[in-house]
Amino acid sequence: MKVRPTLIRRSIAAALAGVMIAATALPMTALPAMAQQSRGPDSVADLAQGLLDAVVNISTSQTVKSDGNENLVPMPKLPEGSPFQDFFDEFFKNREGGEGGQGGPNNSPQKVQSLGSGFVIDAGEGIVVTNNHVIDGADEIEVNFNDGGKLKAKLIGVDKKTDIAVLQIDSKARNLTAVKFGNSAAMRIGDWVMAVGNPFGFGGTVTVGIISARNRDINSGPYDDFIQTDAAINRGNSGGPLFNMAGEVIGINTAIVSPTGGSIGLGFSIPSQLASGVVDQLRQFGETRRGWLGVRIQPVTDEIAESLGMKEAKGALIAGIIKGGPVDNGTLQAGDVVTEFDGKPIKDMRDLPRVVADSPVGKAVAVKIVRKGVEQVVQVTLGRLEDSEKEPVVETSGSSPEKPALATATALGMTLGELDDAARTKFGIAKEISGVVIGEVAGNSAAAEKGVLAGEVITEIAQESVSTPQQVIDRIKVLKDQGRKNALLMLASKTGELRFVTVRID
Repeated sequence: MKVRPTLIRRSIAAALAGVMIAATALPMTALPAMAQQSRGPDSVADLAQGLLDAVVNISTSQTVKSDGNENLVPMPKLPEGSPFQDFFDEFFKNREGGEGGQGGPNNSPQKVQSLGSGFVIDAGEGIVVTNNHVIDGADEIEVNFNDGGKLKAKLIGVDKKTDIAVLQIDSKARNLTAVKFGNSAAMRIGDWVMAVGNPFGFGGTVTVGIISARNRDINSGPYDDFIQTDAAINRGNSGGPLFNMAGEVIGINTAIVSPTGGSIGLGFSIPSQLASGVVDQLRQFGETRRGWLGVRIQPVTDEIAESLGMKEAKGALIAGIIKGGPVDNGTLQAGDVVTEFDGKPIKDMRDLPRVVADSPVGKAVAVKIVRKGVEQVVQVTLGRLEDSEKEPVVETSGSSPEKPALATATALGMTLGELDDAARTKFGIAKEISGVVIGEVAGNSAAAEKGVLAGEVITEIAQESVSTPQQVIDRIKVLKDQGRKNALLMLASKTGELRFVTVRID
């Protein structure tokens, strides 16, 4: 069984491996009340019996070439005249390919096999859903049923961003049992769920637990919104369904956190609310067709909210505009904060990519933004995300007209200078970038605390373009006079990547 790195988020496991959790004893007065409560469903036998035939094991094979030298143990050094010398000579000669190192078994193509899980969602069409990482790179895909039957499967489409794959089998070859997607949005923390899958190659395994948390971001992709469950999920469960107590699929089991490789009660499932739309597009088009806004975003921190005159930190801050994108016409601008998209509230940065991606390509939508402290609504027309992934370039904000000013200045712990040819050469700054270059950053300054680096370029302060050190000094003075505690800087890297930082004004 091939171990897929996406099954275990090692970065998370490493962070949790040394954490010890202490149990807190409940007072005796709490025990009678707890004893009266249900400890869960009395049985899930009837539910499981009706669902087992719809859950399948996915077996894949992939042909890989070997150079005959991977993971080989070197020949041991034996005492002269050892009776085992001839044996080891023959063994290692054959392992390395015989005479001349050619033609041995380790030089031949080898088949690598992998096991996972999946489930039938359309019996008439023979549609099976699983994880992309279960079938990634496979030469052959076979679907194994609970009764021992097997069918070859063909790949309909995959979406790597959500780790979903859709397969098709011959629906006329056998009677199929299908399940349907439920509404994951209706599920609550504490609701009972049941996982069915193929852990460690043991097919038809049923485990029960609860929803431990929702909206989990485990840094696996741009649309992370996982359901967390303590129902036992192990290697081989990937691609299997997570059912509610009505027998509806409300999640696709995808990842676990584990320092050991086995279940420790931290499993993650793709919510059906996200998965069902992806599956529909893969069935219809063989690919995804997501909406695309054409912006770069970052979180709205408390400091940024204060700098923009917002009462609370919410929404997604636009840090840059993609050149040639749908809003590269001035509709949206760097520094805007998106608080609502097509009637859906944007509470934090992660909400915006998911809502935009779920919107149809070419749709005209209303976007509520905060621009320079004023709330307004703009109309945008979405492009297609898949068409955008071709070396996007960040559009930097235009500079204000040059005027006689200081050649250098010091502010907020930064030494500032004009962005002339000498500065561009020294720091490798692209020609299309305009603003004020940061020559040095004092080690104990407010700017250093926020990760500001020498060689970065200040393009805006408080959403006003700057092009000279004098303009930076003037803008900071205005902010001080207004009683602002922080200065919002838009910084450009040497290649034009934009980001916002808030620096404390002393």
